[in-house]
This record gives sequence, structure tokens and C-alpha cells, in this order.
Amino acid sequence: MELKGKVIVITGGTKGLGKALSLAFLKNGSKVTVCSRNEDELKNLRNGIIGIKADVTREEELQKVVDLTKEKFGKLDIWINNAGIWLPHLPIEKTDWKRTHDLIEVNLFGTVYGSKVALAQMRKQGFGSIVNIISTSALEGKINETAYCSSKFAAMGFTKSLMKEVDGKNIRVMAVYPGGMRTDLFNEDMPKNYNEFMNPDYVADKIVENLKKNIPEDELIIRRQ
Repeated sequence: MELKGKVIVITGGTKGLGKALSLAFLKNGSKVTVCSRNEDELKNLRNGIIGIKADVTREEELQKVVDLTKEKFGKLDIWINNAGIWLPHLPIEKTDWKRTHDLIEVNLFGTVYGSKVALAQMRKQGFGSIVNIISTSALEGKINETAYCSSKFAAMGFTKSLMKEVDGKNIRVMAVYPGGMRTDLFNEDMPKNYNEFMNPDYVADKIVENLKKNIPEDELIIRRQ
């Protein structure tokens, strides 16, 4: 896929992998819009990147992102559901399951709502790609990660089902499963092996490289170099 001139929307695009992706697409000549529920983070975006305040757990706010993007650029080529949150690793009896509801709202329903509004626009225009950033935590259960893995397994199941709802040619749905990355997602409780995690720029480059292929991989697993 030629990325120059493509219109890209990235949720959770102001920091971490989202920020790395926005810069990688900008470097490739794409027109980039990012959204975040933190308005302050939208004030320091690189020139050429448009920021829109939106909470991914509110479908109507994501619809606003689609509408504003369509109004400015006339189309939507790639929508990336990147927004996500994390909880510290704890045994099930010590896990805060009320906080887990919020985790699932963002990690699952944020992906659902983003996919829904993006797909509606893509069906109107007859083309487009949805990329769901999931996690290698969706590929296997992990000790003391019942909450986070549950949210990511659910997002994977949703994505695999959505892949079957589109033609896979003019409209594609893709899943990306990155391993641990060095981002502020872990500020609350830094994992012991944090220094071994991947640089988000490396992960962003792998995602962009895949999209630039004539036939991108529908499911891309990215682990440490």
C-alpha cells in the first residue's frame, strides 16, 4: 500500500506507540489525525498532525472524529484502534475488579466503537483498513494477568470475527500483537524486565512496513528484536 496521501486516524495517538505511529506515518507522507481524551496532550503535537479530543469509550465522540476527518480530507483510509490501558500484575484475589471494568471499557469497547464508526464510513466510500493494536497477552494466558489478558482475548475475538464481516480486499481488518514496549503505560508499577521491552518506534516501523506491502499480513506478531 502506498502511504503517501493516505488519511490515517490513530486513537490514543499522543504518547507511546500511538505517538510513534503518528510520526512514522507523517514521515511517509500520510495525513494524520490522532485523538486522546487528555486535551493537554493534544497541545504539543508535531506540525502536520491534527488532534481531536475524544474518549474511546464514547461512541458518539469517535463518530465526531470520523465526521471531522471526512469533512477535512474527504475520506478515511486507515483507522488504528491503539488506545489501551493496563493494570499491575496481581493474583486474582488481589486484582481490583472494579478497575477492570474500566480496563475492558477501553481495551475492548474502545476497539469495538472505533471499528464500528470507521467501518460505517469505509462501507460508504467502498475502501479502507482497520488496524487493531491488541497484545501478545491475547495469545496465551499469563500468571497474575487475568484482568489484562481477559480484555485482550476479548479484543482478539472481536477482531477475528470482524475480519469475516468484510471482504478482505477493498476493506480489510488487521490485528497487531506487540509484546511489551517501553512506554508510560507501566508508570504505576514498572515490570522487573522493563528494560528488555521494545522501543515503540521499532514496533511502529514494523506496523508501517507491513501496511506498505502489496498484501499486508492480517495478523502481525511483534516481539523483541
